[in-house]
Amino acid sequence: MLGLSSSVCRRAAIITYEAEMNLVIHGGGGKIIANIDQDSVEIMTVDQGPGIPDVGLAIKEGYTTASDHAREMGFGAGMGLPNIKRNADVFEIDTEVGVGTTVRTVIYFQSGQ
Repeated sequence: MLGLSSSVCRRAAIITYEAEMNLVIHGGGGKIIANIDQDSVEIMTVDQGPGIPDVGLAIKEGYTTASDHAREMGFGAGMGLPNIKRNADVFEIDTEVGVGTTVRTVIYFQSGQ
């Protein structure tokens, strides 16, 4: 209905899926907020989980703090934040240990996509 390209939709779906998994596995739940305007889609996740002590390490491919239980179910490969970053034009993390994490992403698209 919005006329977005399949590429933009695919990128938004990957970001949303990975963010949802992070909220469930690491953040104890939270919110996903999406805003679509004329030239972009913004996807933001907010949790009140444990926070991220080392963001640089957390965005490194393969690094995970997932529990053994999560990994036994096929999750926790350490690709969540790297996949989010790879599919976003803007990638921002605001986190505080013991308080929670907000991840903000933006995908830009040309009009008519």
